[in-house]
Amino acid sequence: MADPLFEDPRLADVYDLFDSPDRPDLDPYVAMADEFGARTIVDLGCGTGNLACRLASLGKEVIGVDPALASLAVARRKTSAERVNWIHGTADALVGLQVDLITMTGNVAQVFLADEAWSSVLHACRSALRPGGRLVFEVRDPAKQAWRNWDRTLTYQEIDSPSGGRVASWTDLLDVRLPLVSFRHTFVFRGDGKVLTSDSTLRFRSKRDIMEALSAAGLSVEDIRDAPDRPGLEFVFIARRPESP
Repeated sequence: MADPLFEDPRLADVYDLFDSPDRPDLDPYVAMADEFGARTIVDLGCGTGNLACRLASLGKEVIGVDPALASLAVARRKTSAERVNWIHGTADALVGLQVDLITMTGNVAQVFLADEAWSSVLHACRSALRPGGRLVFEVRDPAKQAWRNWDRTLTYQEIDSPSGGRVASWTDLLDVRLPLVSFRHTFVFRGDGKVLTSDSTLRFRSKRDIMEALSAAGLSVEDIRDAPDRPGLEFVFIARRPESP
């Protein structure tokens, strides 16, 4: 089940407004799609569809998969959305596909808390990749302790929503029991005073743990890059399905 942040229609409608409008974090994924010559792409955990729509606008054949119906509803309203095949589901929806590239942006790769769930997703991705195809995803470097900045003082924002007027939002750290970190997003809709919260938990795996999990799933690590928008804070993994079984 998706977090309320992505599943509640009112929160999904304002989600993009709290991000940078040009989404520089997605630029490397668009560039890698061209670098690898990828024509068929799955955006797993596509959320409100920013990357999927950008890739589709460039003529790519794109499938956007997400478990949150509210987020997909937002995605379907965007430019080039009609060129994307939107699927309400999880990695189970990858069965039978053969694509060039699978992406998991943002925190998607860290929402799989149990090792069994993470392994299942990686195996599903490998099966859906054609020989030589790639899985690309980002994770936060646990050593940088990103959660130390997750408090109201450092995360408070206010934006104007076309549908809901002024909206305030912030993040509070709830619990740190490594490798798990839990936190809460709070949203206050000034127009009617409605307060909505969304609790989330992420798993912070080490680089070694991720490499071992990829290897166990039959994927080879081709490269580990930096995230240009957050230099030194994240790992961008590029894993490849071997050309031969």
